[in-house]
Amino acid sequence: MFQKILIANRGEIALRIIRACREMGIATVAIYSEVDRDSLHVRSADEAFCVGPAPQAKSYANIPNIISAATLAGVDAIHPGYGLLSENARFAEICETHNIKFIGPPVRAMELMGDKAMAKKTMKEAGVPVIPGSDGPVTSLEEARAAAREAGYPILLKASGGGGGRGIRIVREERELEKAYQAAQSEAEAAFGNPELYVEKFIENPRHIEVQILADEYGHAVHLGERDCSIQRRHQKVIEEAPSAAMTGEMRAHLGELAVRGALAAGYTNAGTMEFLMDREGNFYFMEMNTRIQVEHPVTEFVTGIDLVKEQIRIAAGEPLGFTQDQVVLRGHAIECRINAEDPEKNFMPHPGRIEFYHVPGGPGIRVDSCLYTGYTVPPYYDSMVAKVIAWGRDRAEAVARMRRALEEMVIDGIPTTIPFHLEVLEDPAFLRGEIDTGFVEAFMNARLAAGA
Repeated sequence: MFQKILIANRGEIALRIIRACREMGIATVAIYSEVDRDSLHVRSADEAFCVGPAPQAKSYANIPNIISAATLAGVDAIHPGYGLLSENARFAEICETHNIKFIGPPVRAMELMGDKAMAKKTMKEAGVPVIPGSDGPVTSLEEARAAAREAGYPILLKASGGGGGRGIRIVREERELEKAYQAAQSEAEAAFGNPELYVEKFIENPRHIEVQILADEYGHAVHLGERDCSIQRRHQKVIEEAPSAAMTGEMRAHLGELAVRGALAAGYTNAGTMEFLMDREGNFYFMEMNTRIQVEHPVTEFVTGIDLVKEQIRIAAGEPLGFTQDQVVLRGHAIECRINAEDPEKNFMPHPGRIEFYHVPGGPGIRVDSCLYTGYTVPPYYDSMVAKVIAWGRDRAEAVARMRRALEEMVIDGIPTTIPFHLEVLEDPAFLRGEIDTGFVEAFMNARLAAGA
């Protein structure tokens, strides 16, 4: 087992990893930018190193500085968390060349699944259903036009080398294609340094269903059930839950088997998430794989009782999985609300600032992952998510009721947050019935606007 781990991240996920390490008796090293000097993850780690000024590219994505900190601290491994360098194959490779274990998948698997076109090809060959579209990146507008005609409009143009909702354009008619192609290509180049796009059929208002998998280095893999991540805004997840209200046990077993098969076909190890779209007829289509821990991993931890971060560390240390598929049992229902420092009344404009007072909700079945404290200043340089509230109940209704109660208890004074928005969604009749899809938030906001709210 590792003796010391550097966490190449910040905020709540860095704190989450530090806590897991402490329970495992592993020393931790935090990194921070100049503006994050007083952050909770810095205070909580055994050691901490400043890796640069506030801009992300000069600190948390500064590979030479991070490797220097790791070398100075004498760490055995680096945990990248999510975002930032977590899916950067080059960073993983550099870690390995410095005899530092990267807590994640092998470089080859990361490269394969990080390239959406190659990932799609691999899944297709493994017998995992994929969304109709181009077999690889399209190299010109003419190729995009041909692929779109074959798939049938509406289609999606998607960045081949990235995610997070960037480099994506919906094209409903051929006359819109050229403008959308140029815009998506420019955005992909700016965001990922890779302008390549691929074309896929746009499935209208599907459910976004993802499957958590764990795979060790000895060919053993299991799935931990699914998460329904359909409540999204601008392709960014807002509310996640496990299990999905739309799934039966038979569907879950089938989708889980597909996810495991796909991961093994990619030579994948460690924790990963296979993401699927589910159409209105109950058909599943592989969309992409996230080769890291997910923001929404706590809902899976609640319903399975399995600590995903500890499993990541154990697998990276060369330990075999300590359980089999038939030992994975889902109990109850869990929901996560992402709380952002944004103003819902001003089109969700990010709103950094000082936290004048912070109160965390408690009680049965409630977990809060956050880096906030009274007096902390939320900086303007990073993602606007400041907390995750997770509620567990014996069934979905109890989980929703507990979440509502927790959000009513929660106090974040000093900046606007998305808590009021979440409370409104939790009262929505369609949400309460479990009738959700990726178009839910847009329809919800339009109805709210029409009602003059």
